Amino acid sequence: MKVAFIGGGNMAGALIGSMLDAGFSANGIDVLEIDAARRTELIERYKVGAHEGPGDWLSASEVVVLAVKPQQMQEATAAIAPYLQRPLVLSIAAGVRAKAIAGWLATNMIVRAMPNMPALIRAGITGAVALADVRAEQKAAADRILRAAGAVIWLDDEAMLDAVTAISGSGPAYVFYFIEAVQAAAREMGFDEVQARALAVQTFVGAAQLAAQAPESIEQLREQVTSKGGTTAAALASFERDEVKQAIVRAAHAARTRATELGG
Repeated sequence: MKVAFIGGGNMAGALIGSMLDAGFSANGIDVLEIDAARRTELIERYKVGAHEGPGDWLSASEVVVLAVKPQQMQEATAAIAPYLQRPLVLSIAAGVRAKAIAGWLATNMIVRAMPNMPALIRAGITGAVALADVRAEQKAAADRILRAAGAVIWLDDEAMLDAVTAISGSGPAYVFYFIEAVQAAAREMGFDEVQARALAVQTFVGAAQLAAQAPESIEQLREQVTSKGGTTAAALASFERDEVKQAIVRAAHAARTRATELGG
């Protein structure tokens, strides 16, 4: 499979690294990246082809991954359009609708996807949707690329990608925010910076792994930690008084609203 990345930033790098780990050939991957230092880094780190601008090298691509910033998308697609031979177009840009990309590139063979930051360590999750013209083998190719970086959830409605953005796209920041708070509490209780971080981070790592592996529901797991009248019950009662759960739900809705606004 010949894959071309338009944009070679962090998420593109995460996908390329994941793809190589999953068995893709570096010889089959090319990247358009205007920053010279980043091109050098991509070549040295991943041994892929890296190009300053579009050209005939794009014509052999079976999949073109749009990995530029949303505000750069229209300019980027205009630059590459003359060189494309109707490949599958896989966009990982937030907010930019498939209809807009289809208009700029004159093709309906488009998959839109929303990966998240843990893709950097092959532990991501991606929500994806394919337009009706995408063939089964093309969808399978997109799935293979995305699944190299973690789990993939396929959706039927593109509008649901705004919700994916709010839950898993922005979600790592919610977790980091909570870890920051627990770490701050640990420091207030007398732990040094290293100890506070270790206690906070490993608690989240362990709890998340348990949630992923245990057959019980998340609610049941929480209840198993919570003895009546105990320390955990006291903490959870404080959360309830402060409406922490409701605040998190409201925050996710705010993120989805903003994603919808950004998509026009």
